[in-house]
Amino acid sequence: RGKDEKYKVRMPKLRRVREYKDKRKSIDDVERNIFKFKKSSEEKSKKMEKEEEFFRETFMYHKEIRVLTTATAECSVPSQRRVDLPVTAGEQLDVIDAAQGHAVICRNSQGRYGYVLAEHLNFR
Repeated sequence: RGKDEKYKVRMPKLRRVREYKDKRKSIDDVERNIFKFKKSSEEKSKKMEKEEEFFRETFMYHKEIRVLTTATAECSVPSQRRVDLPVTAGEQLDVIDAAQGHAVICRNSQGRYGYVLAEHLNFR
C-alpha cells in the first residue's frame, strides 16, 4: 500500500463545474426574483385599482384622473380623517385636483388619494 500511495497522482477536483453550478444557481435565483416581482406588481396594481375606486366613491370624482403637477411635502402630517392623506416630510405627491379652500387632492406613491393642505406642500 505504501508504494501505491506514493506513486498515485491526485487529481484536483474540477472547480469549473462548481463555479458553473454557482452561476447557474444565481441565474435561477434572478429568474425567480423576476417572477416574484411580477407577482407583487400584479398585487400592487390590484391594490391601486381598489384605492382609485374608493377615491371615486368617497370624493364623488367622475372626471378623468390627471396629474396636474408634482409636489414635495415639507413636513410630516398625520391624517385626522380617512379622506385626509397622511404625509411624511420629503414625500413626492401627485397633485390631482385643486379642491375648495386651501386643500388639494393628492396621490402618494402607494396609490392612496386624499386631501392635503397646500401650505404643507412645496410646488416646483
